[in-house]
Amino acid sequence: MAIRDVLRMGDPRLLAPARPVGDFGSPELAQLIVDMHDTMRALNGAGLAAPQIGVGLQVVMFEVNVDPRQLNPRYPDAESVPFTVLINPVLTPLSDEMETDWEGCLSVPGMRGRVPRHVALRYQGHDAAGRPIDRSVSGFHARVVQHEVDHLNGILYPMRIRDLRDFGFTDVLFPGQHLQDD
Repeated sequence: MAIRDVLRMGDPRLLAPARPVGDFGSPELAQLIVDMHDTMRALNGAGLAAPQIGVGLQVVMFEVNVDPRQLNPRYPDAESVPFTVLINPVLTPLSDEMETDWEGCLSVPGMRGRVPRHVALRYQGHDAAGRPIDRSVSGFHARVVQHEVDHLNGILYPMRIRDLRDFGFTDVLFPGQHLQDD
């Protein structure tokens, strides 16, 4: 088990575009995926991108469990999202419909912001073994995928906020809700 440090906003490595993965069978990729999984779970993340732990490869993962015994304290009201490792992703919006909602990020701890995202999209890529993934999703699942894939392009969610009045510290924006710090 290796829990890695998560880079925080301001670190220039978060702004660099990630490189595609070429070797799906490498021990380095396998270890990266284990480290990302351990880090995401330890920090109650809904997702994690390799650049967030200082690795400039196109690897993201995401999951939200809605089992009442294992609720994610950062997103207690979120819909379930199955655990997915997505490598070299390509996103295709399924419509022009956008929705603005709250997001947080392990690289922007203690803050939340309202971010516009496509409501429905198709994502394609590969799993950890190099097998193709092709899913069409909507709602929170689509939001999480867009957020994580943004990291691969050097984009942090505050860069997408249209009105900075919709950005602030979690404990101030949501007093008394005791959402776990991002």
